[in-house]
Amino acid sequence: MRLLLVEDEADLVETVRPSLVRDGYAVDVAPDLGEASDKLRVNAYDLLVLDLSLPDGDGFDLCRSVRGGELDGPSGPELRILMLTARAGLRDRVRGLDEGADDYLVKPFSLAELLARLRALLRRDSAQPPASTTLRVGELRLDTARHEVFRGERALRLTRKEFGVLEYLMARSGLVVHARELQREVWDEHADPFTETVRVTVGNLRRKLNGNGEPPLVETIPGKGYRLRVGA
Repeated sequence: MRLLLVEDEADLVETVRPSLVRDGYAVDVAPDLGEASDKLRVNAYDLLVLDLSLPDGDGFDLCRSVRGGELDGPSGPELRILMLTARAGLRDRVRGLDEGADDYLVKPFSLAELLARLRALLRRDSAQPPASTTLRVGELRLDTARHEVFRGERALRLTRKEFGVLEYLMARSGLVVHARELQREVWDEHADPFTETVRVTVGNLRRKLNGNGEPPLVETIPGKGYRLRVGA
């Protein structure tokens, strides 16, 4: 899952971003509305965590632009938005929800609550019941909330990036996913596109999936990318 954190307080970013990364998110950061708008026009995000008081304007304006489709970015007006702000007044909270925010969290806050609220937002998917956090492809089962993966009855111990790659491939089982797409969605904007990071991570994931000599699940399609076999 890729997330854009729009926040100008450097100390807060240094506290929040590592926790989000540890929870499995690829995190981009924007310190103001201008940079946030530029990133939203280029990158596809699953979540937007938005401060309101920013150096070049009010976060309400960005929320309104996203919901109105004015940015014309790949995330679209359905992007999930959590406002993260020191404005604790009822009027601001009501306005935030009226402007299109999905949730509103007041500073100071606990990191555990922030992570729980983000997980709750990601469960709001019209394609599956809200309570479901599990992906299933054949004998593979991945629980995004508990960060657990099983092949049949065998539990797999995956790193955060291996988990993210597998989650992305399972959500697109049977489709070919290019390495650049995996890097864009599972890592973040600071990832070096010229490294072998994706290839090495997929290789490690493949070895763990096939640890007991089971049939291979992740296929390499030469010159195109990777595919998770539908009959996994």
